[in-house]
Amino acid sequence: MKRRLVAVVCAVLMTGCSTGSPSDAPSPSGSGGSSSSTLAAGQDFVVGGDRPVTVHVPRSFDPGRPAPLLIVLHGYGSSGREHEAYFRLRDAAERRGMITAYPDGTTDSTGSQYWNATDACCGFDQSGVDDSGYLLGVVAAIKAHGAVDPQRIFLIGHSNGGFMTYRMACDHAEVVAAIISLAAATFAHDADCHPSEEVSVVEIHATADKVIAFSGGSISGAAAYPGALETVKTWARYDGCGPAGSKSPKRVDVDADLSVAGDRSEATIETWSGCGHGAVVELWTMPGGVHAPTISTAFPDAALDFLLAHPKP
Repeated sequence: MKRRLVAVVCAVLMTGCSTGSPSDAPSPSGSGGSSSSTLAAGQDFVVGGDRPVTVHVPRSFDPGRPAPLLIVLHGYGSSGREHEAYFRLRDAAERRGMITAYPDGTTDSTGSQYWNATDACCGFDQSGVDDSGYLLGVVAAIKAHGAVDPQRIFLIGHSNGGFMTYRMACDHAEVVAAIISLAAATFAHDADCHPSEEVSVVEIHATADKVIAFSGGSISGAAAYPGALETVKTWARYDGCGPAGSKSPKRVDVDADLSVAGDRSEATIETWSGCGHGAVVELWTMPGGVHAPTISTAFPDAALDFLLAHPKP
């Protein structure tokens, strides 16, 4: 299963998978650290200590108007750089004035970069690396430069990166406003997740995913991950939503290779509303489809519009 995760990601990105470098001290140190803004429109800067990540500030950035922050998390065996190319979110984030960062996980014994995310994925070496603490530190280091809106901090991840978005929502619900997970799942055991407040969630999943199954499964003998529907129902319960989801007449175009009766917007939407503090939980289901879909040109706008519509209250 580990090899399949690597092979799928590498094949879809059509590039050599990055290996990165391990870290014994995942907490980053930011440059700057002043409470006043040191951010400059259209310029990049680096945070992350011995696991550096480049942070992009949009050209439209105004120091007088705090900007939303988007953290994008790569899949197993991939890298931040590769998933920047895969998700193609940068232009849509630029238009919306979002600060963006694509950090890297550490490297396991197979040479694959990964996130130590949930009890089901993907710290196969049981190294215990604190990726949750590292990413929280990355957020803090970016915020230390000033002009980040603390009510609009978002994460999106694919596969192992999707599992990591759930880990961040569980561990740091007071920081994370909303997450989008593509082809992943929440914790196998509810007791391992204790969100302190509501987080809006979208799980996007293909029904024919053979790597992280839509109905649930396990990876390399780890704890069994829940299915897509169970994942969103669990988060609907955490968020105090209504007991049943409602089907939307609208669809989302996630996979450029899929369509339904000639409609390129193939993914159905089921929404759990009535949640605490305005949170929303959604399941976007792609009929058929694969673990690493060909991201459509419509997806970046749909994903970022959802996130920006669900800030912290």
